[in-house]
Amino acid sequence: MSDSLLKPNERVLSTLNEDGSRRWLKPRPSRGQFWKWRRVVAYALIAIFAITPFTKVNGKQTILLDLMERQFTFFGKTFYPHDTLLLGLFLIMLFVTIFLVTALFGRVWCGWICPQTVYMEYVFRPIERLFEGDPSKRTPKKQLGFRRFLRFVVYLIVSAHLAQTFLAYFVGTAQLHQWILGSPFNHPVAFLVVAGTTGLMLFDFGFFREQVCCVVCPYARMQSVLLDQDSLIITYDEKRGEPRGKKRRKPKEGEDLELPQLGDCIDCTMCVQTCPTGIDIRDGLQLECIGCAQCIDACDSIMDKIGRPRGLIRYSSERAVKEGKHKFIRPRVIIYPMILAAIFTGFLAVLQTTTDASVWIGRERGLPFYTLPSGEITNQLRTRITNRHEEPRTYTISIVDPEGVHISAGYDSLTVEGGQEHSASFPIVTDPGMFSNGPFDVTIRVEDGLGFSKDTVFEMKGPATSGSTPPPAPPSIEQNDDPAQPEGESDG
Repeated sequence: MSDSLLKPNERVLSTLNEDGSRRWLKPRPSRGQFWKWRRVVAYALIAIFAITPFTKVNGKQTILLDLMERQFTFFGKTFYPHDTLLLGLFLIMLFVTIFLVTALFGRVWCGWICPQTVYMEYVFRPIERLFEGDPSKRTPKKQLGFRRFLRFVVYLIVSAHLAQTFLAYFVGTAQLHQWILGSPFNHPVAFLVVAGTTGLMLFDFGFFREQVCCVVCPYARMQSVLLDQDSLIITYDEKRGEPRGKKRRKPKEGEDLELPQLGDCIDCTMCVQTCPTGIDIRDGLQLECIGCAQCIDACDSIMDKIGRPRGLIRYSSERAVKEGKHKFIRPRVIIYPMILAAIFTGFLAVLQTTTDASVWIGRERGLPFYTLPSGEITNQLRTRITNRHEEPRTYTISIVDPEGVHISAGYDSLTVEGGQEHSASFPIVTDPGMFSNGPFDVTIRVEDGLGFSKDTVFEMKGPATSGSTPPPAPPSIEQNDDPAQPEGESDG
């Protein structure tokens, strides 16, 4: 089979050579105005990332995503597993915000804020240039061996720091401090977690690099549906730049030289050499483009040198470049904020109704009522209480209304650890004469004695509802630690 049949008509990926081997990219930095502003943003984000785990709000770590305990703390507020509605609304808001920002400003996240870009372009690539020299200048191969070894050592140190900072968001700084200072033999699993995370960081920034953006990240593939013709992207002005060609010379006096009418692009390929993902922006918008504006800085510097106006490559939209006009108001720019406002309002409403504890009371499995040896009627109930405080709380269960109904001794209180959920059964007892008019409502109050109180209305059933001989009392019920969902209706 001929090789020409297997050879693609165009480059499949900017990080692949024609023979399928890895094309290693070493972009030349273009230190223009956008590069300087991106550097300010990057260093600010790095500082925030490194400092946040070591700060506290209301005595709690500012951000702590404790997966083992299933507790998530944000700026002094802790969310527990039962706050699924809040978590769901938050995630929906996050996605809608991404859709809105992308529709307006394109891939501003990728080029300016994404941790992969921030650390790759402003930490690891500068280290690489420090040891191996500027990509525009060749360094003798005999000098590269030892320099690459030193670069690897520095990469390892930086990766270890990043891994430990990253893990501090999930295990807490106090726990991480013990892991780092303690012997690995005292906590082998924790040691493997830290070592594995360090290895992944080193692999990512030392080897995989821009492949994360070109191959792994799904956001690039989503941009085809998130962007439209009026989204702000990096564009090449084809009308102004084409046909491209090298700098032309003027004809000498008396020389009959017919010069082609060329555009402003002199085909210097600086926009390609400086691109961190190795694409040619002149071929149009591509999924590998992260919107970093390095090609803009490179092209503007060339335009300054040849005396042409800047902006051959610039932040603009496809419609503005082709038609010379831009539509800011369009359906998705209106619909996304409306959806976001509605979800945010719901999030605040749910957050405002969140109390210090969550109480659920329902009927226990089995018959609706039993008869005790004393002749009294009992209904078996189950309660599930969630303590949203950090410290343990003891909750008292009592009957508010009507008189003549009470809870059996020993079942009228329940202690729940901080941030935990506990379930238990309890019987409510009354005289058979209370059922002369059929079942009736009972108001059950759960309170902690420290300000929290919640009343729940429950229907008390008795012999008047069955017309048959009341069943005997069940075996004595002990408090149950089983947190399974009991049958019955939720009080919300």
